[in-house]
Amino acid sequence: MIEAAPNPVTAVMRALADPTRRAVFERVFDSKEISVAELTRGSGVTQGAISQHLKSLKQAGLVAERAEGRNVYYRAAPQGLEPLVTWIDHYGVFWRERLQNLRDLLKEIDP
Repeated sequence: MIEAAPNPVTAVMRALADPTRRAVFERVFDSKEISVAELTRGSGVTQGAISQHLKSLKQAGLVAERAEGRNVYYRAAPQGLEPLVTWIDHYGVFWRERLQNLRDLLKEIDP
């Protein structure tokens, strides 16, 4: 079975679904710029694994890289979260209405 290329929301969700990858993204996000070596230090994950996680994050548009000599520095690309934010906003309208209806019903039942 051939799988179609994921849409941007799916790509972001897949990238952030892995807890280790999400932790890597959070460390990159909290830093202005950070190298693979810095990310590896104290993480308990090999440098190769960190590089693979960064590759997935980059493909999802969540990080950008800058090479300087033999080092590569990563920084968060917050605009990469935009498809996910848009998706959540779309469904947020649905849930806000329903939660308000639930609040109203609960007030009627137990004022």
